[in-house]
Amino acid sequence: MRNLLALLLICLATPLWAGEITVFAAASMKTALDRLSGGFETATGHRVTRSHAGSSVLARQIQLGAPADVFISANPGWMDALEKGGLIDAESRFDLVGNRLVLVGRVAGEPVEISPEFDLLTRLGDGRLAMALVKAVPVGIYGKAALERLGLWDTVAPQVAQSDNARTALALVAAGAAPLGLVYATDAMADPRVNVIATFPADSHPPITYPAALTTNAGPEAAAFLAWLQSPEARAILREEGFTEVPE
Repeated sequence: MRNLLALLLICLATPLWAGEITVFAAASMKTALDRLSGGFETATGHRVTRSHAGSSVLARQIQLGAPADVFISANPGWMDALEKGGLIDAESRFDLVGNRLVLVGRVAGEPVEISPEFDLLTRLGDGRLAMALVKAVPVGIYGKAALERLGLWDTVAPQVAQSDNARTALALVAAGAAPLGLVYATDAMADPRVNVIATFPADSHPPITYPAALTTNAGPEAAAFLAWLQSPEARAILREEGFTEVPE
């Protein structure tokens, strides 16, 4: 399938007309996708329109008929839901990147790895722990799972402030509205006002995987964009933005 998409990319590298591609992508992909889209537009002449939100919100919009060509989810669950509903091209689906969970704050320091002995409540004081929605948004789901695995969830749950997605949780910390936030490592890189306080062990939560796929309404330009995401240039950008490789 990757060879087919690569061929499509080559064929469309100098298009006779400029097409428009609508990409629905998890909020945590915004910074990277801004760069990726710019490179693709320069190479092909096509225009990429991007819509970012929590994966759950985007999936529901597609279910309601929103005109997306490409969907990039921050977890497999929402992509599975669209595939089950016949709304994505299952043959085009692949795992794009991975990510890591971190705890962020405004105070700089050497990051530590969180353990069951981590003094989370002491660090919070009377403040809130900013997180994305723990029942719907992937980073919130992963974060709650990690805190439960480490035995910290029950004690910190009353002080959790839930928001729509990873970037809004990050914004609460960056603005000083919350002393700490649980976000992706890539989110922490997006705002110079925040620092990584601690990292979560990889085995404290399910693997973080971002699947990408065409919707069933996508045109050939969208297939070329999906191929571009797998190019060496795109992979380099994703690494620079802090995303991790997904094992083959």
